[in-house]
Amino acid sequence: MSQLVVEDLSVEYTSMSGDRFTACTDINLTIESGEFVTIIGPSGCGKSTLLHCLGGLLQPSGGSVKLGESVVDSPDPHKASFVFQDYSLFPWKSVVDNVGMGLKFAGGSKKEVAAQAREKLEFVGLTRFADRYPRELSGGMQQRVSLARALALEPQILLMDEPFGALDEQTRRALGEEMSQILRAAGQTVVLITHSLDEAIFWADRIVVMSASPGRIAEVIEVKHPQPRDLSFMATEEFQQLRVHLFEKVEFNQLQRGPKVSA
Repeated sequence: MSQLVVEDLSVEYTSMSGDRFTACTDINLTIESGEFVTIIGPSGCGKSTLLHCLGGLLQPSGGSVKLGESVVDSPDPHKASFVFQDYSLFPWKSVVDNVGMGLKFAGGSKKEVAAQAREKLEFVGLTRFADRYPRELSGGMQQRVSLARALALEPQILLMDEPFGALDEQTRRALGEEMSQILRAAGQTVVLITHSLDEAIFWADRIVVMSASPGRIAEVIEVKHPQPRDLSFMATEEFQQLRVHLFEKVEFNQLQRGPKVSA
């Protein structure tokens, strides 16, 4: 059974001057339970706008988003949890307390929060850093804390918006392989936005390519290489062919851009 269904979704904004512009339109997408979908496209094509609609942070102007049998019309961290580029960790709280904060805000009991926080820290391989503070961790480790916090809520779907954007390329690749294995082990349904062609291919069961503003789905590409993957996949002919195809698709869409809007 399909987990997430987007039907005829569109989002329009009104500027301070009263002008109307369309961020994305005619979006139709079905994401199955346990599937890993990446979204890529030129800047300003509405990728983040779409992601915010999937998690209930933004209401579409038209169409709908359904998770199971329920319409997504407001945020619910147990249904959809976000991981952003900004780790958003509380610097005055320990790692384990940071992991438990989302669950605490969602109304979890003290016992439940403590147990889930410790369990998810172990899951992402950070048990021995539980009593450290964010400033004592590397950027990659802080992002793993952010992931553990999201997973502690046991969401039906995990929504990731450029989670590795602040990291250097070497760290991004190593952490990407590690986190991909973690999320596969969890059986987690994931939607990931990225500007990196390599990440889009490496992580995905399917890649959604969006056109320039107003954003539409230009193509959906299945990545058939078996999961889980390691970095050797990036040296294969299959990977390189997909990368060339994505580059040409995204570059073409970039050239076709209309007025710039925020993604």
